[in-house]
Amino acid sequence: MEKDKPRISVTIITLNEEANIRRTLESVQWTDEIVVLDSGSSDRTVSICREFTDKVFHQEWLGFGKQKNAAIDKAAGEWVLSLDADEPVEKELAEEIKRITSDPGSVDGYRIPRKTFFLGKWVKHGGWYPDHNLRLFRKGKGRFEERAVHEAVKVSGAVGTTRHAILHYAYPDLASYLASINKYSSLAVDVMAEKGIPASKTTWFNIVFRPVFTFIFKYIIRLGFLDGKHGLMINLFHAYYVFAKYAKAWEYSKKVQE
Repeated sequence: MEKDKPRISVTIITLNEEANIRRTLESVQWTDEIVVLDSGSSDRTVSICREFTDKVFHQEWLGFGKQKNAAIDKAAGEWVLSLDADEPVEKELAEEIKRITSDPGSVDGYRIPRKTFFLGKWVKHGGWYPDHNLRLFRKGKGRFEERAVHEAVKVSGAVGTTRHAILHYAYPDLASYLASINKYSSLAVDVMAEKGIPASKTTWFNIVFRPVFTFIFKYIIRLGFLDGKHGLMINLFHAYYVFAKYAKAWEYSKKVQE
């Protein structure tokens, strides 16, 4: 390693994340570099970030994949740990990452399990855990796919899996989950539109039955009911997301045809 070159860089993109960002930044103070790319926060996000790092940059919104890649480009470390603003790391994961990045025999990228918290409770069933995401990779070996939504890292090289997890505090209340559903269902339609929406994507079968099948699969087959009332609500909401996505796709297709 070059003298004074960071080993581990954390990259985070932000927009009005004052409710989440401090917890996440506190969890990664052990790293060598923290890079924050903000897209125009109007709250205290930027000032909070500057308490932890001087590498806070502004970039107008490019879309999730491009924005995260822009943050990666500003990182100087041998390894990049890409996090969302609401994703602190477990203490045990921090120790595991230190071991991985110190071992010259480590592979080029690592999928990390993620523990999603809904209304303050860790949701363990229904496919919500382990929810592996590839977030740790050697600089130059990994890039995000430049999609509007559901972006993922592609690594050139071998990939492993960590034992410990990222904590995901995405849904502290029902209003935030509803807002997320509205946002991401619209983005999903944008992706469909870019590719050309096939007729099969907007049929009434998808609008009516896919949400039902989604709920049955997650809540019953994947044991979401074991999470009690939280499991019922989060999986009903996810089924509603599926409904909203296909309903909006149908709405879009009708507008295109007019």
